[in-house]
Amino acid sequence: MISSSQLEAVRIALGSILAHKLRSFLTLIGIIVGVASVVVVGAGISGLNRYVVERVSRVLGANHFMIARMASSDRLSDEEWERRDRRNKRLELRDYDWIRARCGECEEVGAQASTSLDLRHDGQELIRTQITGVTASMAVIEDKTIALGRFILPHEVDRPAFVCVLGWDVKERFFPAVDPIGKTLDIAGLPMRIVGVEAARGSMFGQSFDKLVYIPLTTWGRMFGRRHSIQIHGLARGREQLADTIEDARLHMRNRHRLRYRDDDDFGLVNVDEVTGDVDQFTGSIAMVVTPITLISLVVGGIVVMNIMLVSVTERTFEIGLRKALGARRREILVQFLIESALLCALGGVLGLLVSAALAGVIGATTPIPMQITTGYIVLALLVSGSVGVLAGIYPAWRASKLDPVTALTKA
Repeated sequence: MISSSQLEAVRIALGSILAHKLRSFLTLIGIIVGVASVVVVGAGISGLNRYVVERVSRVLGANHFMIARMASSDRLSDEEWERRDRRNKRLELRDYDWIRARCGECEEVGAQASTSLDLRHDGQELIRTQITGVTASMAVIEDKTIALGRFILPHEVDRPAFVCVLGWDVKERFFPAVDPIGKTLDIAGLPMRIVGVEAARGSMFGQSFDKLVYIPLTTWGRMFGRRHSIQIHGLARGREQLADTIEDARLHMRNRHRLRYRDDDDFGLVNVDEVTGDVDQFTGSIAMVVTPITLISLVVGGIVVMNIMLVSVTERTFEIGLRKALGARRREILVQFLIESALLCALGGVLGLLVSAALAGVIGATTPIPMQITTGYIVLALLVSGSVGVLAGIYPAWRASKLDPVTALTKA
């Protein structure tokens, strides 16, 4: 319950702040900038995390894992990487067939391999286009969205057929105003009939996910050679089953390669959860470095508040002496100036939140990274600004409470 003396202290503090509006506003600028910096930086870090995770999930799909010759997400030394490069075996279509036939936990199993080519069509060129050989099941595993036509069918992989599915960038470069379905596109000197166009998946950090062409994996092998290692992709039935599904596929691959119990895997394993976990770790590391730096601006703002409060104590020496002469206790004087300092910083915190919301809106509207203001950073900024306000007011309040009333009235 707030006492009448505390309410009176709040009233006096508000009166002092409003009596010097310009000075109070200039004092608040440091707190406003500090709070806005913390919240905007936090929104940027959270938005970056969300942006990367969404892009990764859009490309890889959910509940998805991959087995490849070198696909470890571990932090490896150069020596360890070279050792694995010598040890790990090339993955072949027979490995894919083995896993597909035996992985009972897998909802789907697919495979793909990629290379890059410069494509040309009707005088247009698209350099370093990714040509990806896939099985038909990759449409389900990576949750692909087909904007026009269809994806590659199983019998087109079995044949193999000379058909292709275009990424959106390829369609826009070579067939900008026409429906490309049924037309042909030369790839490595061979005419490929276009059967579909994948919907745009966007880009990340300037790297487009739509600059590619899908062809049947068996066709890809005939065109570019079968000695290239493929990637084997699997889909779990749900997030809860993902770990068991990965372990099932891993054990079958070890059996396929006749590895003994003590032997290390001679292949790499990656799943979407590991990738998003790496993203969380990366953005968390950024937050650990950047957030304390932005909090320094709040400390600077607190120093400004302390300076102004000391000036206020000097200006109001007569008022303090008069109140003490009329019976005000040291504790009441102390509380009065602490409340005034805390109110200044609280007001600066609220204005800082409004500024940060406006800045986040502008940044989100002008950049591809969504700004996500989180409760955690808001609470952090307000707690620090409030603490700074109290700490900045302690010395001026103590100094005011120590004034001798006779001396104070004499100085006035």
